Amino acid sequence: MWGRVKAAWQAVNASYWFYPALFALTAVLLASLTIHLDRIGWSERLSTVEWIQPARPAGATNMLTVIAGSMIGVASTVFSITIAAVAYASGNYGPRLLTNFMEDRGNQFSLATFIGTFVYALTVLRAVRTGEERVLLDLSVAGESAAFVPQLSLLTAYILMAASIAVLVFFLNHIPASIRINSVLKGIGQRLIDDIKQLFPEKVMGATDSEVPYGRPVDSDTVGYVQRIDFDRLERIATEANGHIKLGVRTGEFVHPHVPLAYWAEDDELDERHDESIRACFTLGGMRTPAQDLHFLIDELVEIGLRALSPGINDPFTAITTIHWLGSATAELARRDLTRKFGDADNADEDRLILLDDDFDHYVARGFGAMRSAVATSPTAARVTYDVIYNAGIGCNDISRLQTLRREGERLYQQAELELSGPALEDVQARYQSFLKRFEA
Repeated sequence: MWGRVKAAWQAVNASYWFYPALFALTAVLLASLTIHLDRIGWSERLSTVEWIQPARPAGATNMLTVIAGSMIGVASTVFSITIAAVAYASGNYGPRLLTNFMEDRGNQFSLATFIGTFVYALTVLRAVRTGEERVLLDLSVAGESAAFVPQLSLLTAYILMAASIAVLVFFLNHIPASIRINSVLKGIGQRLIDDIKQLFPEKVMGATDSEVPYGRPVDSDTVGYVQRIDFDRLERIATEANGHIKLGVRTGEFVHPHVPLAYWAEDDELDERHDESIRACFTLGGMRTPAQDLHFLIDELVEIGLRALSPGINDPFTAITTIHWLGSATAELARRDLTRKFGDADNADEDRLILLDDDFDHYVARGFGAMRSAVATSPTAARVTYDVIYNAGIGCNDISRLQTLRREGERLYQQAELELSGPALEDVQARYQSFLKRFEA
């Protein structure tokens, strides 16, 4: 249940309706508060302040009308620009990046600020009364002059208008900066590195032996991508049942009915009463999300790199930037213990939840291996890749992981021999020989 709540919150964060709706509600409450303060005497107090020119009903009405009209117009323009930028970015960099731009706080808060200011001005406008108007509902003052200009509310509207202008300037700078390829790659790469540090906090060396799941399966009963797994709840279920659960899928994988989500260990004699609780720990959806899914972020980098190296685009320098961030993430993985344990690590019997651990070879193949065929077609990208692969091993004292990096370099050269010829191949061969000597040193 908690996993589904987190997944729903993730979907809300990737929407353009939540923060505008929140700001609109806040604007209504703020307007109600300032109007109330004006009615109890704050309006008269502000009228005595020399540097504040009190507004008359006609002036207040005109001012609020202009603010409300201009804000809704700017909000419409901002929304149009945002959609155009998102369409451009997803079309040029890949559809997987749509979620990244939808989650962009700058776009969300810019749109929300204009909507909030519009709602505030419109709400305060309803409270302005001229001398000819009468209070229709309050019988105690019926027949008396009902002229009312909420001076504090007008001052607040003016401040919100000034803040909205500042936000507009920020937005006009933020949009082109956010779709710049270097900024896009930095956002993905930095998030990938941060997630690696969070998922694998220990810097302990050692190879990871991935075990094949076995035992009685707990099958999926729905279709979709695994967006989130509630690991803590799975561990509690296994502890309460005095059993052991082995995961059958990873976050980001696509499942359908009869695909095993998890397995009860073969030595556990348990009935099916806990199966539904286990299924509830897996949140499924129609698309992959970056939550809990390192592979998703790696795939985003790879996708941008492959597009950049495609014959139709042929932009090796964008691919090189992608390779640099991929190398930084690989270096972080090379220095960390990639096993994740739940329960008492010193007591195997208390290790109730066993994940599908991905070893270092898996991540290298997912990143550099996926880009290998495209990198091999570009001498410039191939030469840089050798430097990046070597640098990824600096600070790593695990022989098996260093051998993995060297093997990836060998495979890249084998692929380059099939794609290149002449001086281009000679340049890559020279860099490859230098790469081997550096690993042997």
